[in-house]
Amino acid sequence: MGLFSRAKDSQKQTSKPTKEAVVKVEKKENPKDNGQLNEKKKINVIAHKILVKPLITEKGNLLASSNQYLFEVAKNTNKNEIKKAIQLVYNVHPISVNIINMLGKKVRRGRSFGQMKNWKKAVVTLKAGDKIDFFEGI
Repeated sequence: MGLFSRAKDSQKQTSKPTKEAVVKVEKKENPKDNGQLNEKKKINVIAHKILVKPLITEKGNLLASSNQYLFEVAKNTNKNEIKKAIQLVYNVHPISVNIINMLGKKVRRGRSFGQMKNWKKAVVTLKAGDKIDFFEGI
């Protein structure tokens, strides 16, 4: 019985970090470059989470000739967030953003019925000189 109690005591001692160890870990994680680099990365990550994907469809190609582009966006975003995300990712300034809540299609597999998830579509209107190229590397 004494053997097991010693093993438990040694585990307790190693599992608790000292205050000095905690402070050292925090200093390593936070670089001293004024925090601007980290904020830019965070904003870009948020922008890419807002804009799920561009919608490349026949209707979207027709709208592109009149400087309107279609995007699938996150369900919980609003027009201002979408506008800022477009500015950050594509370096263009949208004139207006229209949002459409799309219902998921009803599907059937065998005898079971279901529904695909609902999603949100954004129509972004740009200035006359601005343009977004989806097929740059192709």
